[in-house]
Amino acid sequence: MTVEARPAASRLRCWVAPGVYPPQTDTRLLGRAMRREGVTAETDVLDLGTGSGVLAVEAARLGGHVTAVDISWRAVATARLNALLNGQTLHVRHGDLTAAVPGRRFDLVIANPPYVPAPEPPRGHARAWDAGPDGRLLIDRICDTAPAFLRPTGTLLIVHSHLCGIGETLSRLAEAGLRARIVDRTRLPFGTVLRSRLAWLRAQGLTADGTTEELVVIRAEPV
Repeated sequence: MTVEARPAASRLRCWVAPGVYPPQTDTRLLGRAMRREGVTAETDVLDLGTGSGVLAVEAARLGGHVTAVDISWRAVATARLNALLNGQTLHVRHGDLTAAVPGRRFDLVIANPPYVPAPEPPRGHARAWDAGPDGRLLIDRICDTAPAFLRPTGTLLIVHSHLCGIGETLSRLAEAGLRARIVDRTRLPFGTVLRSRLAWLRAQGLTADGTTEELVVIRAEPV
């Protein structure tokens, strides 16, 4: 579905449905990296796991031709509404990662996938952040398939926590034939979800005595 609306306002407006991942520190970190990419009217942008759609809307405001994808129908509806609220045009698709846009390649792909390690399979609202025992349920899929959805001069920006393996993501992208590096990072105290499973995280060796989380944005491009 294509959503079109009135001209964009100067301030981005955002409404988030219950069960949809709201904009947080990782969203802002990824947005900062995205703005450095010089998005123009010639840029085909894909937002994988768009959630609220705020980064897709921002990319559209920068002039990009934007496709946003999410497996959650609530997220799809939220992204469509936020496009309307901000007077932007988005192509919003329902589906599982790039299965929603088969055969297409993009100049810029941004991804803020679920990455929180969890003792149980993701279910309910927790599917917006939980990603299996190592937090890599979707990260590995994105890394492995990146060459198939990037143009030869395309760029992937993916954000996640140190709890699910920064080095592993860099290695996996390299194995897929991409040159990858960290372009942004920040550290913040554990939030409610991580604090609630601190004993389990320590038992898994995912964190020691610390209660802070490092978030990074990794930039990857074809070699």
